[in-house]
Amino acid sequence: MTEQTSGEMLETLLDTLFIGEERLSVAELRRRAMAEDMPSDVHLSIDTLPEGEYAQDEVLDALHTHAVITPPSS
Repeated sequence: MTEQTSGEMLETLLDTLFIGEERLSVAELRRRAMAEDMPSDVHLSIDTLPEGEYAQDEVLDALHTHAVITPPSS
């Protein structure tokens, strides 16, 4: 995750993906991110999630954890 899509911006993007839904599968997250024309680093971050269903806060935690473990490449 880059600085461009971290923090509040990521939360806002996830708000858009989760409108009207409590939980989404990784496949549905990918589909909605594509439909919303989200930044490529959001797509890459979603691709790091293990398959399954997630609540919005679980996705946010997983993406933040991944960003800490795997810093952006230069």
